[in-house]
Amino acid sequence: MLWLRLVPILLLIVANTVLHALPLLAVAVFKAVLPSERLRLACNPVLTGFAENWIAVNSAMIDRFTRIRFLVEEHAPLQTDGHYLVLANHQSWVDILVLQKLFNRRIPFLRFFLKRQLFWVPLLGLTWWALDFPFMGRYTREQIAKNPALGQRDREATRRACAKFRAIPVAVMNFVEGTRFTPEKHAGQSSPYRHLLKPKSGGVAFVIDAMGDSLQAILDVAIVYPGGRPSMLDLIGDRIPEVRMTVRQFPIPDALLGGDYQNDAAFRDAFQRWINGVWQEKDAEIARLLD
Repeated sequence: MLWLRLVPILLLIVANTVLHALPLLAVAVFKAVLPSERLRLACNPVLTGFAENWIAVNSAMIDRFTRIRFLVEEHAPLQTDGHYLVLANHQSWVDILVLQKLFNRRIPFLRFFLKRQLFWVPLLGLTWWALDFPFMGRYTREQIAKNPALGQRDREATRRACAKFRAIPVAVMNFVEGTRFTPEKHAGQSSPYRHLLKPKSGGVAFVIDAMGDSLQAILDVAIVYPGGRPSMLDLIGDRIPEVRMTVRQFPIPDALLGGDYQNDAAFRDAFQRWINGVWQEKDAEIARLLD
């Protein structure tokens, strides 16, 4: 029965989380009281070391307790000391574990933009904070229209996070669709893409603006589950037969550096055309992977 499998695996996941999160938080507290920025930066490899070990154990459990076949196409070598912006399609919470398994210790530690409410998740919220994950309000257009200061709040959070990222090797992860793909959302958007929701370019633009030429490349990841969009229960229950991925690497166009996405309509239109082109190519790549 599923619960006979579920309970021991969940206990192992919890144990792995506690064993890595507690010492990580202890280092974070020590880092917070250090008097100089140089000393605080010296703590970052220790923090990311705990996080990478945590992910490595999670990935080992996926290998041990499931029979998932991972088919990955990569078109360029990866570096552990670079600065990457990672763009991926988003279908399931499983995507995060898949991306961590794919990239752990092959590129700098992945950092995600998280909803502010996730800060209150027991233990995990503090751990994400200690690892400098940016917490965002994720306000709707209607909310921002009523109170424009809300949009400015997220932009400032992005700038603060990216200012930290410029000083360390980092891979900034962005699910450009802004939400998980479902057929209902796809139909509701009248999306021009067969396998994707419409991309939201604002977050990508703010990261590129804040990090500038310190970003060495974009990693564009297409994730496909031929057996259907999975849940975390499907992962733990070994009900995901195969995951297919491609990783494309390309530079950020010079024309997208140094522009004003918020106030320059011509630049904003050009940026949106570029991200729409990336999304068209990703849609075609997903179709190919599904064949």
